[in-house]
Amino acid sequence: MRPTLNLLVCVLGLHVLIPTQTQAATDSGPSAIAATESPAQREARIAWWREARFGLFIHWGLYAIPARGEWVQWSEQIPVEEYAKLADEFRPSQFNPDDWAATAKAAGMKYVVLTSRHHDGFALFDDPQSDFTSVKTAAHRDFVADYVKAVRAAGLRVGLYYSPLDWRFPGYIMPDVQRASAEAMRAQYHRQMHELLSNYGKLDLLWFDGGETDWLSFGGDWKGPGWQKRPSDQHYRGGFSWQHEKVHEELRRLQPDIVINGRADMPEDFHSREGAGALGGYDSEHPWELCLTLVEGPWGWQPDCKIRSLETCVQFLVGAAGRDGNLLLNVGPRPDGRIDPPQAQRLREIGEWLKLNGESVYGTRGGPYLPGTYGVSTRRANIVYLHVLHWPTGKLVLPNLPARVLAASVLGGGEAKFNQDGGRLELEMAPAQRREIDTIVKLQLDRAAGPLPVIEVPTAN
Repeated sequence: MRPTLNLLVCVLGLHVLIPTQTQAATDSGPSAIAATESPAQREARIAWWREARFGLFIHWGLYAIPARGEWVQWSEQIPVEEYAKLADEFRPSQFNPDDWAATAKAAGMKYVVLTSRHHDGFALFDDPQSDFTSVKTAAHRDFVADYVKAVRAAGLRVGLYYSPLDWRFPGYIMPDVQRASAEAMRAQYHRQMHELLSNYGKLDLLWFDGGETDWLSFGGDWKGPGWQKRPSDQHYRGGFSWQHEKVHEELRRLQPDIVINGRADMPEDFHSREGAGALGGYDSEHPWELCLTLVEGPWGWQPDCKIRSLETCVQFLVGAAGRDGNLLLNVGPRPDGRIDPPQAQRLREIGEWLKLNGESVYGTRGGPYLPGTYGVSTRRANIVYLHVLHWPTGKLVLPNLPARVLAASVLGGGEAKFNQDGGRLELEMAPAQRREIDTIVKLQLDRAAGPLPVIEVPTAN
């Protein structure tokens, strides 16, 4: 993913000081590739993804062995040849994709995304033209094939992460100086995408990372022998192109129903917000997803990282749903293939919460009340769910809805008294009935909640 460091990098003997990208809240700008369907057709194709609301992200590869995160090769300037030796140690004796899928299902997740290949270039699938794969090194196993089979058997949607960039190629750092290397990297990207799209049956989701043109040379320009960071309002103007349009044409031909994010300068089905500080605002016009680590640490395995509390995880989940987005929550399995037991336990706890409260998350849309200090709201059919994360002293007072409230109840049991009077909707309930994590008040209306306009909530609430 995207850390914030200034680094001296060694790539095939080339040393350059590169300020890496800051953590991005969203993807890059709109693609120049023309969309091949109408907005209505796109909405129908991604309907399952909108309804799912919650998925599992899995970052796993060679970087699990040094156990210092998925950027360890880059951040510690490990030479390519030395890093590649990790493939000789990568024999995950306890890899069980059925356990991964069962954990995701127990967490209440509806889709899973696995890093088929990260920026280090090591593929967890077979590539006939590359030896740097799990099939041709010590593991002798196509982990993507096993993963796809297990996730599909569990009744979950299958997603793959793929990074076009590859740190082994100096052409990524210097695409206009090392052009042959950059073109070889591009050829690998096109070839491996064909393998993934052709050999694993129906895929539901493709999650690109690092394929934006403005990521080339990590946001810099080469002028003579030096490197200079581009101003933030300027874009890459070099002569190299990823030729994403060719990949886009092929993926729409081979996997016409697949859902993709926007980190490869293609027409996106959804954009990605990354990290705990990127929850952002309400957006019902552009489908989006927050990706977040379960631990307060890197995306790949690192021991002794603090696990986010159940309360924090739930509040990110409902916070995304109330802003009309999804949550993709990440774990980094151990080198042996196991999800760390305490992390798996936290996921199961989220699933237990969803068993009681999932109707207020799955299949809902955000609103009509915009997020505020009170919390967020979601809606479906003729119901509005108020996720009250911070109940004020006494009554909760909100602007009135342009609909009549017929009844109010609390998910999990309990009564909420309500009063609609003029421009106010007042809600009151005994403190003993309020939930520690999220008090969900279910409002039944006299009309459909979907068409209701969004409503600003004063800061006091």
